[in-house]
Amino acid sequence: MMSDVNKQIEYTSVGEVSGPLMVVEKVTGVSYGEVVQIKAPDGSLRLGQVLEAGMDSAVVQVFEGTRGLDTKLTSVRFIGETMKVAVSKEMLGRVFSGTGKPLDGGPEIIPDKRIDITGEPINPSAREFPREFIQTGISTIDGMNTLVRGQKLPIFSASGLPHNELAAQIARQAKVLGKAERFAVVFCAMGITAEEANFFVKDFERTGALERAVLYMNLADDPAIERIIIPRMALTTAEYLAFELGMHVLVILTDLTNYCEALREIAAAREEVPGRRGYPGYMYTDLSTIYERAGRIIGKEGTITQIPILTMPDDDITHPIPDLTGYITEGQIVLSRSLHRKGIRPPVDVLPCLSRLMKQGIGTGRTREDHDDVSNQLYAGYAEGCDLRDLVAVVGEEALTERDRKLLKFADIFEDQFIRQGADENRTIEETLGLAWELMSTLPKEELKRIEVEYIDRYHPDVKKASKASK
Repeated sequence: MMSDVNKQIEYTSVGEVSGPLMVVEKVTGVSYGEVVQIKAPDGSLRLGQVLEAGMDSAVVQVFEGTRGLDTKLTSVRFIGETMKVAVSKEMLGRVFSGTGKPLDGGPEIIPDKRIDITGEPINPSAREFPREFIQTGISTIDGMNTLVRGQKLPIFSASGLPHNELAAQIARQAKVLGKAERFAVVFCAMGITAEEANFFVKDFERTGALERAVLYMNLADDPAIERIIIPRMALTTAEYLAFELGMHVLVILTDLTNYCEALREIAAAREEVPGRRGYPGYMYTDLSTIYERAGRIIGKEGTITQIPILTMPDDDITHPIPDLTGYITEGQIVLSRSLHRKGIRPPVDVLPCLSRLMKQGIGTGRTREDHDDVSNQLYAGYAEGCDLRDLVAVVGEEALTERDRKLLKFADIFEDQFIRQGADENRTIEETLGLAWELMSTLPKEELKRIEVEYIDRYHPDVKKASKASK
């Protein structure tokens, strides 16, 4: 139990300041995770958290950074509780900093309660399997990598690709079909530029999405150490909205690469033995404490769905950050630099994409009975068309058969009409599936080997036209 006496003690025994950390000596009764109030030599106050508690010393990570702190005039007070965030239903429509302070000029939140940012782990036996389809309005996601309520589905991007635009589009368009339910978005940005922050805020205001959103912003020039706590503050807010207010919450986290860089910075300052590419060996465990806070709980009305976004260093999908993320989450959406160069937006490369929970969220009663077959056929046709592009580069298009030419053309129109989509274009699942059938009608019917005959008879454009003509 934390000592109340310790709250009254002001320690001036700072022994070392290194990077984002400081070591306080000759302390007693300090616990791991305890919040620390730091008084700088200029009189300003900063917050920190105990990272390591020894017999008579404590290592403290300083959230606002250690610039201006020294070992002589800096004082420290341990306040006897862990890091908490003030939550209220009035948070919707507000923008907050990485330490939970309002950035929109509005008043401080009058909290309904204060909740520990580490959250409470969900008992695996209390989890309910995700099964409900979420319509994002984006064909490559809805049609081929369906997002399901309670799922964690990351976006693997790269520097310079429009993942921010895609995130904003998902945030404003996402909804569950056929139900008038309370839906909210918790948007958490880590290490983004001021220009990117302005884009998100203005886009949310322009479209009216801000009214149902809570935004947490950590800018590139803000202390990197704030990036460790801001996703946990955002997820704690999401848990309050979902499991106490009964809302269905979509959490968007960008950019997890900046979070992992902050994690590496702390590990280096603590002189820990580095793991792969200098990242700490416990990064997998640390990331899981973020990703595993998505889901559904039996008996609770609300749900949390996560879309983490990360930029792959050097466009390398085997880099430790996307690699470990792929192990923890249920699939991935991959953005392609080659599609981006062609001017196709959003540049979603559907071939390496995957949604492991897709089959549970589609079909009769959720989307449409032909959805699974249509998705499989699109994958097959596009994959073969892409392979033929490589062959054409060697032997030329003249050497192709008529069938091969049609598949080659299918790959082109698939990218141009199905993948390409306007930033404000919100396609329903019916429109997405209808577009898919229009594209597949350019192929001979005998090539539609992955679709049941009854679905071809019901949905194929040529069959439907012939049926109308006969009437």
